[in-house]
Amino acid sequence: MRQMIAHHAQALEMAALVPDRSAREDVGTLARRIALSQADEIQMMRRWLESRGEPLPDPHAHHVAGGAPMAGMLSAPEMRRLAESRGGEFDRLFLELMIRHHEGAVLMVRALFAAGGGQESEVFAFASDVEVEQQLEIGRMRSMLSR
Repeated sequence: MRQMIAHHAQALEMAALVPDRSAREDVGTLARRIALSQADEIQMMRRWLESRGEPLPDPHAHHVAGGAPMAGMLSAPEMRRLAESRGGEFDRLFLELMIRHHEGAVLMVRALFAAGGGQESEVFAFASDVEVEQQLEIGRMRSMLSR
C-alpha cells in the first residue's frame, strides 16, 4: 500500500501538468479521470494503513533518490522533460510516460499476487480493480497516441 501510494502520487503530479501544457481536450479529460480516481485510491490506502496502525508514507517518498525505482516511475529528468514540454509534444510524451507508469502499477499488482499477497479480501479487490482500470486506461491511451 505504501508503495502504491507513492506510485499514485507521481501520477497525480503528472496529471497536474496537463491543464497548462496540453493541446488536446481528450488528454485533459483523461488526466482529470486519473487524478480523481487515484486521489480517491490514495485516501482509501491511507485509511487502510491507519486502521492497521501502519506508518503512512512520506507524501514526497517518490522523490527520494537512491534505491531501486518502482516499476513505471519516472525519473527526475523525465519529469522535468514532461514539465518543460508544451502542446503536441507534451501530449505525446504525457501519454507515452503515463502508459509506462500504468504498466508499472500492473506489474506491482502482479508481483503482489505472485508473492502470495492480496489474501485479505479488501486488498484483493483493490489490487484487482487497479489492474483492470490501469489496463483499460493503457488501451485508451494507446488509441489516443494513434490519433
